[in-house]
Amino acid sequence: MPRRPRVVIAGMGDTGVLVATQLARRCGVVGVATRPALVSGQELGARVADPDGWRRNFLIPFDDLARLDAVRTVHGSIERIDPDRRIVHVARAAGGRVLLPYDVLVVATGVRNGFWRHDRVEDLADVERGIDQVAQRLAAARTVAVIGGGATGVSVAANLAMRGVVPDVHLFHSGDQPLPDYPEPTRRRIVAELDAAGVHRHPGHRAIVPDGFRGERLTSDPVRWATGQAPFAADVVLWAVGRVEPNSSFLPPAWLDEDGFVRVDAHLRVPGTDGVFAVGDVAASDPNRSSARNWGFLVVAANVRALASGKRRLRRFSAPSQRWGSILGAQSDGLLVFQPDGKAMRVPRPLVQPLLFDLYLHALLYRGVRHRR
Repeated sequence: MPRRPRVVIAGMGDTGVLVATQLARRCGVVGVATRPALVSGQELGARVADPDGWRRNFLIPFDDLARLDAVRTVHGSIERIDPDRRIVHVARAAGGRVLLPYDVLVVATGVRNGFWRHDRVEDLADVERGIDQVAQRLAAARTVAVIGGGATGVSVAANLAMRGVVPDVHLFHSGDQPLPDYPEPTRRRIVAELDAAGVHRHPGHRAIVPDGFRGERLTSDPVRWATGQAPFAADVVLWAVGRVEPNSSFLPPAWLDEDGFVRVDAHLRVPGTDGVFAVGDVAASDPNRSSARNWGFLVVAANVRALASGKRRLRRFSAPSQRWGSILGAQSDGLLVFQPDGKAMRVPRPLVQPLLFDLYLHALLYRGVRHRR
């Protein structure tokens, strides 16, 4: 491998950007992105309930990320990979095509999930318009039904209620409690927070999802239930039912598992390939596909550097058995962060922006954000 390897990062969302910031000074990095900015898939509750506050922390043009000054970004979509010639074929958003040769390929294209995670090619104005349209429609509603008891549905319901955006918020989930993938102490604490915020919880409700519908838009038709309850009508229905689809159609089929996620070994390397890694929601790293949230980007960056220097020993990715982290986001009384064992710590509200976002996220993880917007 050359002393300064050519690294192509397919996908510049949260994980792809973090890999790029780690490798920018040691490698020749090219990132392929469907949008000219980091549009985070995190904190949907804040995105729909406080879009301006969400923008500051989670919508960042690539030009405002200082460490990406050394990274070439290509705005467009990947058509296919030629693994024999080590070339990525990209259709540019502005028209035409470009071929990107690589020594190392990092697949970080994420997943499609509802209206907030998709693979459409957009410019920044498209992104802004989509955020505002959803937030405005929810703010105009008196009754909102959130379908799905995972972290996304819980976050949306809690934020709409806690911030007073919608007077009447209903959360429907199929189990007795929401958050089935989290430890019991976390679930109990979140239920208490939802109840205190005035969210109407409806356990034991499994929605009938219309054929071909993936939650890609807000709806207003009454929701019908496979579990036998009467239909429920709301001004707006937000679907967060976890119908996740990987953005992997451009990859060789041999790299994918039966669900279309990218196979990886303990080092987040694609088996049977030379110099191909996958990380984030698209990577089948563990049952929760948790390399997006558990320092997977550091593992990939370290292993790319190791290959570049001729080292054979690679770092291993270790996934926790339970989900953890922030669920509700920042509220008026601070931010709750849950550990893998279910215990929670609260960061006081005055420290959330300067400590967690400005210092930790923007300065340390992203390696500098200019905030010129």
